[in-house]
Amino acid sequence: MTPVHDEPDAVAGSRKGGTRRGSSPTGGARRERKRKSAVRGVPLPLLVPALVGLAFLVLPLVAMLVRTPWNSLPDLLTSAEVWQALQLSLFCATAATAVSLVIGVPLAWLLARIEFPGRGFVRALVTLPLVLPPVVGGVALLMALGRNGVVGQWLDSWFGFTLPFTTAGVVVAEAFVALPFLVISVEGTLRAADPRYEEAATTLGASRFTAFRRVTLPLIAPGIAAGAVLAWARALGEFGATITFAGNFPGRTQTMPLAVYLALQSDPEAAIALSLVLLTVSVVVLAGLRDRWMTAS
Repeated sequence: MTPVHDEPDAVAGSRKGGTRRGSSPTGGARRERKRKSAVRGVPLPLLVPALVGLAFLVLPLVAMLVRTPWNSLPDLLTSAEVWQALQLSLFCATAATAVSLVIGVPLAWLLARIEFPGRGFVRALVTLPLVLPPVVGGVALLMALGRNGVVGQWLDSWFGFTLPFTTAGVVVAEAFVALPFLVISVEGTLRAADPRYEEAATTLGASRFTAFRRVTLPLIAPGIAAGAVLAWARALGEFGATITFAGNFPGRTQTMPLAVYLALQSDPEAAIALSLVLLTVSVVVLAGLRDRWMTAS
């Protein structure tokens, strides 16, 4: 016969389980109350500058939307000049992202997996274009790859090939500024991934490259995708290095940011239309990366 006291124990256990199952809504309500009380407790000397900072960032974007010529926007976006700049920008940004993937993923793997002297210095050099003024980056590219540059003079004399003021030069300039975004994203993902999977594959007879291709790449695919999107968006909006290294020639090197700069002097409405396209791309990129970079507490 089952003892009578077992039934209360079972009921108590079920109640404990029910409490655990119901803890999430209760915890959510508790966090909501805590958040509201925290908002009410924000000191005024912090709240006012915070709101001013938010307005400082949002107001120019809102102003651009208010001044957008919505009625003539379809005609502006389908004009030959705008469409030409848009096509060139999309092509060059995609090509620069492809170049960044080919050389950036191995570079990120090297920084994340291999210990070598001066690795911190190499990482600093890789991230330098993030803080380097784009115009300075364009000048540096000219000194390296220009017709009289350190490497460019040999490209010109040996192969008759020059990069400045060409579409290929636009791709090189955009890749130069976009590559660090990819490397940082992929390196962070590699550091978070467990290297023991890769080591296990090598102990089973796979080469280091096979282990990277068959094991590591699938693990870090989300990080590569996020880095590629960031690099593509950065390449699409590049201005300083492009105009310095590749110039501003319609149909050959005039990308959308350069077209915005040129249109602002003669046709402000066209400049606003192009800027709106770039703003839309930026919003789409942020929305796509929200789950990765913008987590809610």
